[in-house]
Amino acid sequence: MWAIYLNGTSHSPPLQHYIHPIHLLTTSHERETPFIAMAKVYIVYYSMYGHVEKLAHEIKKGVESVEGVEAKLWQVPETLSDEVLAKMGAPGRSDVAVITPNELTEADGIIFGFPTRFGMMAAQFKAFFDATGGLWKTQALAGKPAGIFFSTGSQGGGQETTALTAVTQLTHHGMLFVPIGYTFGGGMFEMEKIKGGSPYGAGTYAGDGTRQPSEIELGQAFHQGKYFAGITKKLKQVA
Repeated sequence: MWAIYLNGTSHSPPLQHYIHPIHLLTTSHERETPFIAMAKVYIVYYSMYGHVEKLAHEIKKGVESVEGVEAKLWQVPETLSDEVLAKMGAPGRSDVAVITPNELTEADGIIFGFPTRFGMMAAQFKAFFDATGGLWKTQALAGKPAGIFFSTGSQGGGQETTALTAVTQLTHHGMLFVPIGYTFGGGMFEMEKIKGGSPYGAGTYAGDGTRQPSEIELGQAFHQGKYFAGITKKLKQVA
């Protein structure tokens, strides 16, 4: 056994002044490991009759199934008055918090959801995007992954065009569009049952409003959340 004298003399110091050599060694197990923060995914949506909101909740479950990733639901502001909404038969809005444009910068990845209006996103969501001019000017969202999900009234109502026309918003912000492609496997080829969604993202058919998202549509939404979370996590780790 050897010792280091702390008092600078050649005399044997008191026992408490000995430093055991094991204290001078740092094993790989004891070295401080870098802290890796949780990846944060925001699911931002507009839902007048609740169909998109149901997909949003399922996407959140998918995101949270990936270790190291957390999810938060947000709604965009409503632009119609309560009187108009009542005449349209829209139910009351849920208690999910309403987001402001600047809060988008807090997320590592964002999935946007909306119903279609004539093959494009609803005006409420377009109004929200129109309010992100300040973020566009500074390119505050550039490089962030982004996904899209949607609801249409019929099979020819925009399951692809609603997403396709929305990509322009992401492009101007410099965001990285993450479609699901055909990663949902056999579910992408379902022919026996009506199924919304496309390679662009999860989707559902609302019909006259009475139809609710089916089991396979909810499954695709869960898959999108999980798939998107995995990519967001990887991008955060290499950033």
